[in-house]
Order: sequence, then C-alpha cells, then structure tokens
Amino acid sequence: MKTAPGYSNFGMFLMLLAPLVLFEPGEADAQPYPSNTIRIVTPAGPGALPDVISRIVASELAESEGWRVVIENRPGALTTIAIADVLKQPADGYSIFPLSAGVMATPTLLPNLGLRLDADFVPVIKIATSHNVLVVTPSLPAKSATELVGLLRNDPDKFNLAVGGFGTPSHFLGEAFKLQTGVRVAIIPYQQPQQRITGVLNGTAHASFFGIAAVVNLVSAGKLRALAVTAPSRIAAMKEIPTIGELGFPDLVTPGEDWVGFLVKSGTPNDVVARLNQAVNRALAKQRVRAALASLGAEPVGGSAAEFGDQIKSQLVYYENFVKEAGIKLPQ
Repeated sequence: MKTAPGYSNFGMFLMLLAPLVLFEPGEADAQPYPSNTIRIVTPAGPGALPDVISRIVASELAESEGWRVVIENRPGALTTIAIADVLKQPADGYSIFPLSAGVMATPTLLPNLGLRLDADFVPVIKIATSHNVLVVTPSLPAKSATELVGLLRNDPDKFNLAVGGFGTPSHFLGEAFKLQTGVRVAIIPYQQPQQRITGVLNGTAHASFFGIAAVVNLVSAGKLRALAVTAPSRIAAMKEIPTIGELGFPDLVTPGEDWVGFLVKSGTPNDVVARLNQAVNRALAKQRVRAALASLGAEPVGGSAAEFGDQIKSQLVYYENFVKEAGIKLPQ
C-alpha cells in the first residue's frame, strides 16, 4: 500500500529513522533469541505506511531492547515478492513480514499461488491502525458525502474518483464506495501519492480517499474539502468531520481502515513469537512511539498474537467476499 509522504511531521520521522540498519546490540542479553540480525521485509517502498511503521518499531527495538534490526523493502507483484522472500527463510523469527490491510485480498486475486496467509504465517502482533478521509476538490459543489453521492447519482460517469495503483487500499476503498453507494464513477489510478493529491488539488480528479496524515494540513488550509472519515468514531485531528457511518454508509468502515502488524513464517517456535510480541508491546507503550504513530494519523494497538490471528481470519473472509462482489480482477 502506498501512503503519501506527509507534509509536516511525517518527513521529519522519515529522516530520523532513515538508517536502514539499526544497531546497539545489548551485550548482556543472554537470550537465545535474538542472537542475529532481524530482517523486516516490507512489501512497500520507503514512505509507505508499512515501511514507516516498521521503522518506528525497529528503532525502538534497537533503542530499548538492544536488538539488531534491518528494514528491507521488497515492493511489487501485489506484495508477493516480500511474501516469497520471508517464506523461503527458516522459521526462526529472523525474517518478519509486515502485514497490512492492503495484502488481505492478495490470496483471492492470485488464487493460483495457493497463498494462505493464516496458514503460511504465524501472527505476532497488530501494531497500529489508521483511517482514511474522503476529500474533494474545492470547486466541486458537494459539501458533504451525502451531497457527493447525490451528485454522482444525478450525473453518472461525469466525475472520477482517484485511487492508488491496482490492489492498494485506496483502490479497494474506491470500489467499496461504488458498491455501497450504488454510484457510477470512473476509477482513475495514480501510481504516486503526490500525483494523486495534485490531481485533486487542481480538479483533474474530483474526489479521493487519503490517509488522514497525508492531507490534514491541506484540509486545514482549505485547499481540499474533507467530507467524511472512515473511522468508527470521529478523529481528533478532524473532529468536525463526520464519520462515514454517521452519513449512512457504515459498511465503508472496514475497507476504510488501514493497519499494520507483524507475521513470521509458520513453524516459528512459540517462545520466539512470544518474545517478539512482548518486545513490540513494550515498544508501543513508549510515549515517543505513540507520538510517532500519531504523526501518521495512526493509533497503537498491541495485544496478543491470538487476537491478531482472529482478525486476520475474519478479514480474509471479508476481502474474499468483497473482491467477488465488486467483480475486481487483475488487469490484463
């Protein structure tokens, strides 16, 4: 999933977390794990939400736990490049896959691969969750999400909805918006987040869903008009903006949620999974980590591996049904 680099604190955190390898191993740590460098193999490029959240956590693990951690970016092929990388490694906890909401449809979109996220991997922990905001170009007459839906219904095919590339969370959210509201609107993919933002700013694109951190300053400046957030309750950074559920479209909350969590290869020893879970939970309790996540519009989650595993199973079912209902297929 690609998340637009932020326009304030986001860039600062990227610079602070820029080093790919984070050292300072604790010499006094006599635990058998980790005794080697841990790889976090992200399926997204630098600046995307899974990448940045992984760096925030990796930095804290190096600082507080004395672990050696390296971030490796392996984007492409609907996240399967990174998935294959981790699955070909030993099941020892030294290769971590940052799972995000955008990956949940991959098994359905690529059925011939036989990928089973709930069987090929073991859940470690859900790290953070974030939400999207529906924005429009200020020249559009719609002042609310309800008015936007009415506008699209009255003039089908006249307007467009900008999304990220195929298979990105914004793409699925755009398709879900069409499905749940019954409107006809052209889906226009943008490969680069900044190009998509520019498109909505200049009116080439009429509407789009963005991660809140990417556009909050533009909304505050009046350069974009925010109509609704996809969170189950109002967001502090945009407390005056109603939720999509308040406007009568609660089924857009699930596809509008983005999140990141860690997986390891199936067969990884339980004590290694437990050690990882405990270390990340400790990291998420630190104020500096919570502040870093908040700058991205993300909220820390934490909890047990079992809780994260239950969510993965339910979301796999949701996205399988959604892809089929929406008729989403790989472009030829």
